[in-house]
Amino acid sequence: MQKLLGSARTFHVTRRITFRPRDQAIHRFSCSAALRPCFAMRGTRSRSCLLVAVLAPVAALWHLWAPEGSPLAFTKKAKVVDEDPVARTKRLLTEADAVFFDVDSTVVTTEGIDLIGKCFGIMKEISELTHKAMNGHVKFQDAMAERLQLMADHGMDKEKLEQCVKTEGTPQWTPGIKEVVQMLHKQGTDVYLVSGGFQNMIKPIALELHIPQKMIYANEILFDGEGKYAGFDRSAPTSASGGKPKVLKLMKRQKGYKTMIMIGDGATDLDARTKGPASAFIGYGGVQVREKVKKGADWFITNFQEVLDVLPKGTDL
Repeated sequence: MQKLLGSARTFHVTRRITFRPRDQAIHRFSCSAALRPCFAMRGTRSRSCLLVAVLAPVAALWHLWAPEGSPLAFTKKAKVVDEDPVARTKRLLTEADAVFFDVDSTVVTTEGIDLIGKCFGIMKEISELTHKAMNGHVKFQDAMAERLQLMADHGMDKEKLEQCVKTEGTPQWTPGIKEVVQMLHKQGTDVYLVSGGFQNMIKPIALELHIPQKMIYANEILFDGEGKYAGFDRSAPTSASGGKPKVLKLMKRQKGYKTMIMIGDGATDLDARTKGPASAFIGYGGVQVREKVKKGADWFITNFQEVLDVLPKGTDL
């Protein structure tokens, strides 16, 4: 820098402003009034003063223009005054690129795995394990393995499970859910079903809601060549704790979604907001109120009419 300032004949500050060495600069440099104290100094102090004078405006402009959170920003920019969480969620719902619904106790009033347990005479035991998992008291994958093994011990095989789905798999719809999905589709929002339940119980639900099967993320029960229970597909993102955040991260990466909303009744749904990229989480308590979910939700509802009141009506689209 000493060599640059001391020997160079012309130093370009901008495309329109130049200055020459100290003995010629004052009458030619447009910012001379601000820099005159620097020219009055000698040697290293003068050059340091000039350097600061040149770089300070650049630093100030970068501070204003640097992206929020950039590692090159000197400080984080002050955030806009916080918007009420409920009002913000309602606004985002009308702007969302995609909405992700939990299924059991949200889209339908039942828990699919409990219904399967009913077929094998252990609905109460299965239901108790389900509540532990939904309240976040046990790892999801552990609760899943325990419930499925319990059913297998009580006679579940491939053939009997298929028969169970036929008798117990008729959807018990949550009031208003069909209309909500329809309105979301009409406003151009992609709708997904993301569940810790099972594909064979959820596919008929998606079909009736006009949701493509590629937009279902759920688990699959496995059987061996003889039709005996052989575990579940552990490669599915929803087969373990943190699965729903994984699904939203995957969709954000693949689809480029900017605004995603998760709707559900359980702790695993709340994870999509606290541990994932969901812009907002709507907790649903119309079937089961879970205090952790109610406390953590951006907006907690007990009736989907509350959502319908926010979404544009068909004639407004």
